[in-house]
Amino acid sequence: MHELAIMQGVVKLCEKEAAAQGFERVRGIALAVGAVSGVVPECLEEFFPIAAKGSVAEGARLDIRRVPAGIECPDCGYAGDIGGLDCPRCGGYGYRLVRGREFFIDSLEVE
Repeated sequence: MHELAIMQGVVKLCEKEAAAQGFERVRGIALAVGAVSGVVPECLEEFFPIAAKGSVAEGARLDIRRVPAGIECPDCGYAGDIGGLDCPRCGGYGYRLVRGREFFIDSLEVE
């Protein structure tokens, strides 16, 4: 349920930017959400209308880009997406996670 607090934070940033940049309404918010960020995109979508009610973001479109988990494996040199818990090439576990923890506002569409 922390996704409600996350979306309240996103809306608060929209309000802050509206005051600083002088726009009146947010038409769209694009978020990047990593596969291992701990954030559930479906819950963000569910809680966004609640968080945005009465704000500059009320009625805005929410676009969520899912960022897959990516690794670099020092054992075999594999670099790319990972689907399970081990390296898809060599089966090793000594890899480094290089992508998938992200959570950020990619862009705002405003008027």
